[in-house]
This record gives sequence, structure tokens and C-alpha cells, in this order.
Amino acid sequence: MAIKVLVVDDSSFFRRRVSEIINSDPRLEVIDVAVNGKEAVEKALSLKPDVITMDIEMPVMDGISAVREIMKVCPTPTLMFSSLTHDGAKATLDALDAGALDFLPKKFEDIARNRDEAVSLLQKRIVEISRKKLFMRRPSLVSQTATATRPIARTAATTTAVTTTSVKNVSVAPISQRFKATGKKYQLTAIGTSTGGPVALQKILTAIPANYPHPIILVQHMPATFTAAFAARLDNLCQIQVKEAQDGDVLKPGCAYLAPGGLQMMVDGRPGSARLKILDGGERMNYKPCVDVTFGSAAKVYGDKVLSMILTGMGADGREGCRMLKAAGATIWSQDEQSCVVYGMPQAIDKAELSSESLPLDRVAERILIEVGLK
Repeated sequence: MAIKVLVVDDSSFFRRRVSEIINSDPRLEVIDVAVNGKEAVEKALSLKPDVITMDIEMPVMDGISAVREIMKVCPTPTLMFSSLTHDGAKATLDALDAGALDFLPKKFEDIARNRDEAVSLLQKRIVEISRKKLFMRRPSLVSQTATATRPIARTAATTTAVTTTSVKNVSVAPISQRFKATGKKYQLTAIGTSTGGPVALQKILTAIPANYPHPIILVQHMPATFTAAFAARLDNLCQIQVKEAQDGDVLKPGCAYLAPGGLQMMVDGRPGSARLKILDGGERMNYKPCVDVTFGSAAKVYGDKVLSMILTGMGADGREGCRMLKAAGATIWSQDEQSCVVYGMPQAIDKAELSSESLPLDRVAERILIEVGLK
């Protein structure tokens, strides 16, 4: 059965264009369109689509308000379209807070090398987020991850085996179990993520205290105009400092550095005085920024003193970087399948047997603080 999609936009041209792209994939079917947020809410209730694509700026009711209302009355996986501007970035982040799962630039060719790639990207995003429909019970992703029925944490320290063929050598811990620190000493925390990452990072970082003992580097797949707005948003919400990384930044404890969109971020120097190098994204690179690039450089500088994790995201970026980290003796964790918006990047490192613990999003911050001795 095809995935049913409701397309929402006040532009007839864009509605027609998006509908044609969606209907060209046999897995997908546009069941109706809406011209504003109010109509989107009404049709979401009556038609029960599997996925909604939503514009942000519309008359009568804007996309953010529509998402917030839909998440209250009939939670539905929603993909936002936004402009590649600073204001567009802020509005998109507000939409993710309201409960949208993912976003694409309205000119989504801007993050693809050609039209065919852009078409495929949109189709894949819709297919991926449609899989979250059964898990959408609360108004926003942040509150979804805090439910009492959230999946249990899987840790290597316990003895009950996971009953799955996709992840090996990972075991299960009761959700009430208190984590125990491994006793390892760290000098750097590294987090890589993509689809669903903005909400996941916000949930984790807002729980980190100002006295966090070492630097944090963040790689989030995101357009260039979005990362500055996202870093500013996190800095305003968090106790630690969060900034968009700049070339030459010295890594300091209690500060998180977000890789700038469209570029690559590398760690250079030696522990205690390491700096960040911000380089051209590279024409051949699929991801800008790329988790593999940043994690690989961290492995060379910090070796086994890295506490790293891969969160929700499409694809396998981070797997090779984690392979380098593991070879150096670093610690690698992954977000568990059920709390991911897309279980792609975490699945890649789980299947490669690189992760020692797989954690539900709502316990990641707790686990980090215990591991570094702050809880």
C-alpha cells in the first residue's frame, strides 16, 4: 500500500511540483492538497495521511501553528519546506520544536548536485519519516522521548541479550537501572547526527551543566545558513556555551562547537591546546559537514580520550570515523532505533559492531553525566 501524503502550500505551482515528484515514486501517493494551515489541520483530521509536507509561510494559519495543532489532534510525521535564510532557519527550528520531524529547503536543489538527486532526496525523506507514524503520540518529538513507555536502554554492561538479528553483541538494561561509569578518562565529547538531530541535540545539551569538564564537538547535517541560527538557539537554551565553530577556535571545557554548514570541521594540535580547522566542504563530499571527517581527526588528536556518539540520521555518515575512534580505543555509543527519527546512522555503527551502548534519547544526557563523573 502506498504511503499517503498531504501536500500543504499556498503556491499552486509548488503544490503541483511537489505532487508530481511524490507521485512519480510508486511507494508514494498524494491524496490531497491544502492551501493554508487551517485547511491542513482539517484535512489531516479527516484524511489521516501518513506524511504531511508543510510550507512555513502561509495565509490564514502559518505552518508552525498548523504543525503545533496537528500534533495535538492527530500527530502525523511532517516534513517542512523553508527558505535558506536566517529567518527561514529560525522558523524551521520553531517548526521542529512544534513537532515536525524533518525539513528541506524550499529550493531543495540547493542541497543536491542535480535535479534527479533532489527528487530522490525528497522521496527518501518522505519514506523515512513515514515509518515514525506509529510512534507519534505527543505534541513534539521532545516530549515523545520522555514517555514512560519509551524503549529500554541497551548497554554492554548487562547480560540480557537483544532479540534482534540486526545488532550484535549489544545487551538490554531495565529502564530503571542506574548506569555505572566505566572509569575511563576523557578529554573530548563528539556527537554526530542528521535527520531528527536538532531536537535530539537540544534535548541532550540543555541537560549538560556549565561545569562540563571538557569540550564538545557537534556535527549536524544542515545547510550553511542554518547552523549559525541553530548554535545561537542552543546557546540561549543551554548552561554550557554553544557556538558555530570558526577556524582557529581553541577547544575549551564547557563549550560546544557546532560544525558550520557547507564546510568541514577538523580537530588539530594536541590535547589541552587543540584547535579547530574549518575547511572547504569539497565537491566530492556527500556531507558538508561530514561526521567521518571530524571524528577521524578527533581520533588522531585525542585517541582513546574521546566519548563519542551517533544520533538519529539517514545514511551511514559516522561509521568510518567511529571505526577510527574505536581503533584508537575511544568510547562509542549510539541512539536506539525506537527513539530515532531515522535509524540510519546509528544502525550503521551498530551493524559494524562499533557501538558499546545503544541508548534511548531521553537517557543519553544522564548516561553522559554519569560517565564523566558529574552524576
